Amino acid sequence: MPQFSVTLAKIAEESNLTTLYAAKDLSETKVITAEVYRPGIMLAGYYQYFDNTRIQIIGLTELSYLQELEPEVRRTHLEKLFSFRPPCVILTRDLEPLPEMLEFAKKYSVPLLRSTEMTSPLMSSLITTLNTELAPRITRHGVLVEVAGEGILILGDSGVGKSETAIELVKRGHRLVADDAVELRKVSSRKIMGMAPANIRHFIELRGIGIINVARLFGAGAVKNSVEVEMVVELEPWERTKNYDRTGLEMDSYDILGVAVPSMLIPVMPGRNLAVILETAAINNRQKEMGYNAAQELLNTLGLQNDIGSGL
Repeated sequence: MPQFSVTLAKIAEESNLTTLYAAKDLSETKVITAEVYRPGIMLAGYYQYFDNTRIQIIGLTELSYLQELEPEVRRTHLEKLFSFRPPCVILTRDLEPLPEMLEFAKKYSVPLLRSTEMTSPLMSSLITTLNTELAPRITRHGVLVEVAGEGILILGDSGVGKSETAIELVKRGHRLVADDAVELRKVSSRKIMGMAPANIRHFIELRGIGIINVARLFGAGAVKNSVEVEMVVELEPWERTKNYDRTGLEMDSYDILGVAVPSMLIPVMPGRNLAVILETAAINNRQKEMGYNAAQELLNTLGLQNDIGSGL
């Protein structure tokens, strides 16, 4: 799996950070670790296992501790911190930097930034941004839409009707996230985020018409930059000899970077309104997430639960 990075400039923009000192443009500094660190134990003199690829956060507790130290001891610990050359050091709560911080930031060319946020909310925001930007990712040929709040990844062979279905969904008030190339990122052990590559975002290709800009044609409310993938729908031409699921008792899954995402196979044939079917599938999937299964209720009502369970 390749190692991904994000520029310090993007992190600063996302978290509304101001620059106190930077030897070069923040866009030239790359961050490769999704974790952030409060270096309290290091400022107390313990340097073992220090990871210099992490962003360092100094809050009110760390600054108060430093101010209570003897000047020479404070200089020693601060110089040690900056000498490891972390991606940056961030002061929270709009705190004023100690003179030694600016001195050693310049000496070791370490960006020194500041935030008005309190320490814990800032760390949470940074971790969320870093997890998204540095997440393992793959690209799949398909269409990603948000239907009734559910992110649906539509897969299938070229010409099966993925893009046409997406346009019909947009006309019905839902939103397009990506067409043709869908970038899938594993932002946690159970969560996949989908988005479009920046250069094709909001564009969709319709055979016979060409490429259109959905945001321009249908308005900003018709598109979304990213969404959690909560269901995968595979479209395939109808085969009359094939048995398709007619109850929905058991949900299949589609593996994306080790995360099992609920999936279903939908046959395509003339006369089937795929947009309505996907709307229904999205709402039904949401009900299942909330603990309700219509097929299960019907079996219970008919008293067939034991027969189905025993395979009769």
